[in-house]
Amino acid sequence: MDLSPYDSEDFPEIREGVRRLCARFPGEYWRRLDAAREYPSEFVAALTAAGWLSVLIPEEYGGSGLGLSAAAAVLETIQAEGCNGGACHAQMYIMGTIQRHGSDDQKRAYLPRIASGELRLQAFGVTEPASGTDTTALRTTAVRDGDHYVVNGQKIWTSRAEHSDLMLLLARTTPREDAAKKTEGLSTFIVDMREVVGTSLTIRPIRTMMNHASTEVFFDDVRIPASALVGEEGKGFRYILSGMNAERTLIAAECVGDAKWFIGKAAAYAGERQVFGRAIGANQGVSFPIARAYANMRAAELMVHEAARLYEAGKPMGTEANMAKMLAADASVEAGNACIQTHGGFGFAEEYDIERKFRETRLYQVAPISTNLILAYLAEHVLGMPRSY
Repeated sequence: MDLSPYDSEDFPEIREGVRRLCARFPGEYWRRLDAAREYPSEFVAALTAAGWLSVLIPEEYGGSGLGLSAAAAVLETIQAEGCNGGACHAQMYIMGTIQRHGSDDQKRAYLPRIASGELRLQAFGVTEPASGTDTTALRTTAVRDGDHYVVNGQKIWTSRAEHSDLMLLLARTTPREDAAKKTEGLSTFIVDMREVVGTSLTIRPIRTMMNHASTEVFFDDVRIPASALVGEEGKGFRYILSGMNAERTLIAAECVGDAKWFIGKAAAYAGERQVFGRAIGANQGVSFPIARAYANMRAAELMVHEAARLYEAGKPMGTEANMAKMLAADASVEAGNACIQTHGGFGFAEEYDIERKFRETRLYQVAPISTNLILAYLAEHVLGMPRSY
């Protein structure tokens, strides 16, 4: 399917390179993995070898040294070509925390090996069963013991933990009641899971409606060196905020890519499918929903570009990142619905890939933050209305 008419003008070389790589992984590949709930190891290895997963890593550490806009173009194109960047997108947004707040020793130790593919940094240990999106209420603790920290607790929805060597972990180092503010007393660590998995660290897969490789992780007196601490103890919540904003922007770009795939698929089918002697796309009841989905996708795309621009300029962009994620997630679901409706019964058939892509993009109404919480944030922090949660 030729999606070039849907491309933005930015990063055409990146988009074409990613498109060529994705052509090696057609729908049959993803359907097979989806049925078996297998991780796309070959796809991730190919992206790594081509350098697409290290675009944000500085050149001195073996990456491309590009900005968030370039990373967004990579992930958007992956989705627009029918593939799934959710298998590896965490590496991009986790990078920001290490690059902005990690020590020189940490950068030298990890970034070159992540860029080369020797190490995988895919796991982001933040969410917990009891706290959900209320990150400051997390209960996992890291207690200093000489030259180590001892970690105890549980994380949930830690995607790709089984396929990652390293985890960026957020844990409480000061009891909540002893912290000056609820956002303090949390610290960020780089955990080498290879040294502790199967002993003091347990990973349990969670089977979901899509092949997302999500897990829950249990920490039972996990000892990590004090050198694993990122930045200053107790300031970890602030460190991961920029990573969360990057995450929302990049996932928004993925949703834009999903919407482009759905719209391209729907428009092509509407022009080809003949019912009652003419193409179904000649009916406004078919064409208008696709056209509206296209307009909404384009609007969301502009917000993604604005969020990435502000991020690269080092300016506050939490509002734009949240709006980009919400608008793009809405646009992808709308486009998916239009695509299913256009295809009728074939929209539910596995061989058309529409139902798989729809299941994958539906996740982003909920993760990494739900649409309702974004609306609550905008109502309070942008519009000045009373706090609702």
